[in-house]
Amino acid sequence: MAIDKMHGLVGAGSGQYRLASNLQIPSLRPGTFLVHVHAVALNPSDAKKADYSNVPGATSGHDFAGTVVRVAPDVVPRFQEGDRVLAVAYGMHGEDPLRGAFSDYVLATADVACKMPEGMGFEEACAMPTALATAGLTLFHELRLPFPGTQEARSMSGTPVLVSGGASATGTMAIQLLKRVGLNPIVTCSPANNALCESFGAIACFDYHKPTCGTEIRSYTNDRLAYVLDCATEASTMKMCYEAFGSSGGKYIALEAFSTTVQYTRRDVVAGWVMVPSMFGEGVKLPGAYGRPVSSEDREFSKRFFEMVEGMRGEKVIKNHPVELREGGLGALTNGIQEVRLGHVRAKKLVYPLLTTVY
Repeated sequence: MAIDKMHGLVGAGSGQYRLASNLQIPSLRPGTFLVHVHAVALNPSDAKKADYSNVPGATSGHDFAGTVVRVAPDVVPRFQEGDRVLAVAYGMHGEDPLRGAFSDYVLATADVACKMPEGMGFEEACAMPTALATAGLTLFHELRLPFPGTQEARSMSGTPVLVSGGASATGTMAIQLLKRVGLNPIVTCSPANNALCESFGAIACFDYHKPTCGTEIRSYTNDRLAYVLDCATEASTMKMCYEAFGSSGGKYIALEAFSTTVQYTRRDVVAGWVMVPSMFGEGVKLPGAYGRPVSSEDREFSKRFFEMVEGMRGEKVIKNHPVELREGGLGALTNGIQEVRLGHVRAKKLVYPLLTTVY
């Protein structure tokens, strides 16, 4: 008998989740495929969405990996039944409540998914999608850096790019992508994480605790730093990044809304910040600065980016961020989300295998 119900972690009011056990498995739509989820990973946004944009009854979560079990005709032959995939989910969606990653089955969007790197397990692969998407969106779409292998990439070889928060999940993905392009990733991190960042390809690490961090980076880059990704996005890190820019200014991209007080200290720096769900092209229906319009350009970029990543998968170019495996499946996620909320999870991703869970 065909299975048509699933478990899922859903919103339950401000700051709260609950485990639901009788959710309908989503039906195929154009541009999608159904995935049996093997493992999921946590992100800071899982706590933020529960606290600030909770949708009761909607599945949450963004990071997952699993096996394709059904495929819409328009995504064949790129994806087929039996493929091992990683993908970004649109968790806590206000109008489409079964879009989140934290469930037994997820209806994946083909344009924000790719086949897993060869030799990688589901527990490692699920730690990559959102961080990889964020790094791609910021570096290639917002900062307008070139894709690997292009003539523009060759002409920019050796150009320094600062990644503030290099030991974060997005930071380690950004380092690897920058190296792939042929650029020079410079990072800020705690000294304890220097070796981690260097293992992903950082050519220099600077201690963000030091008040001279920005000026040290400016000196190291010979006053020519023009591109910055700030994964930490605090007033102090933004100030440090602005001090690191060369005298000609440049482009600054953050992962959160930032301090306008710092922003206007330099008119030669163009600043912006991203909302990763914009990659779906559907718009982000949140109030104020957090909202984003419908954008076919964002969706088309997502498709190009994930196809590019998939093309690299056999080359073992992209490594996953360090993971810590946790037991308990979907029912244990709320404990991990609380750890993330309190800032107790650093330089690693919490990952939860699902297939061995008994409810």
